[in-house]
Amino acid sequence: MQQAQARTRDDATAETVLHVDGLRKTYGEGDDAVTAVDGVSLDVSRGEVVGVLGPNGAGKTTTIKSILGLVVPTDGTVEIAGVNAHERPREVYRHVGAMLEGARNVYWRLTVRENLDYFAALAANPASRERQDRLLSQFGLTEKADDPVNDLSRGQKQKVSLACTLARGTDVVFLDEPTLGLDVEASLELRRELRRLAEEESITVVLSSHDMDVVEAVCDRVVILSNGSVIADDPVDDLVGVFETQAYRVEVAGALSDATRETLETRFDAADWTTRGDRTAFDVTLSGDASLYDVLDVLRNAGLTLSDVDSHDPDLEDVFLSVTEDAR
Repeated sequence: MQQAQARTRDDATAETVLHVDGLRKTYGEGDDAVTAVDGVSLDVSRGEVVGVLGPNGAGKTTTIKSILGLVVPTDGTVEIAGVNAHERPREVYRHVGAMLEGARNVYWRLTVRENLDYFAALAANPASRERQDRLLSQFGLTEKADDPVNDLSRGQKQKVSLACTLARGTDVVFLDEPTLGLDVEASLELRRELRRLAEEESITVVLSSHDMDVVEAVCDRVVILSNGSVIADDPVDDLVGVFETQAYRVEVAGALSDATRETLETRFDAADWTTRGDRTAFDVTLSGDASLYDVLDVLRNAGLTLSDVDSHDPDLEDVFLSVTEDAR
């Protein structure tokens, strides 16, 4: 998995562009009430890229729609660029761009360029022809610029929606599953563009995605939701580091005795045993003071010959599964 480069931020001087405090959304009343968002609070700095993750039903979509004012929250406050989002929504919309539910964000009867012009104008910040051309080129839409969106493929419509969201040049951009329907090349281009927007134009990006590669590659920080609440809010590198262990796939020649196998399972969590001919392979997970040399000592004392060792590094998907499992 592609790792995000280490990125640092001076929290003491960083400008908060998105402030969410005690956000709560409940549907229904009394015994039938269902709480979709339960006291979500977070601050996002200008130029920061934040990933919002969580299993289905965790409250991600309701949280984002409540922040945007598309759903009226039961309680809590939201400020974007210093403006109260629920008291002054028209003013806030000048600072926010969003792509929700993919290609449904654009007008299919307009051409690609007409959509770019229209959505940029909504933010009172018409996109320059240079900016338009760069976005069209980035998403492989240059030759489709004058075609109605309705004539495009599903993946191309997704690209148009992304381009229109980025064309507005707003302070904050919300993206829900932005790589859905994109080919590999376009997905990689999007990753580069999101980092460029954050680093060169100080645009804040809030990204919700099931594509862990994208989240880990572009996000500075990850917020994980479960049952409507925040269960983790950490820099990507720190979050992975919390769960960082040394994991190896070990293969030996010869048969293991029951005693040796029990020792490996007890001391090193050996698991996923497989046998092929005269070779036996297994996984070990090492933490604390344990090292691979300790495993090799056990094997050598048992008269076994090491055939192969492969290391496995933890990634954001491992962290996500572990955190959400612990929260259940």
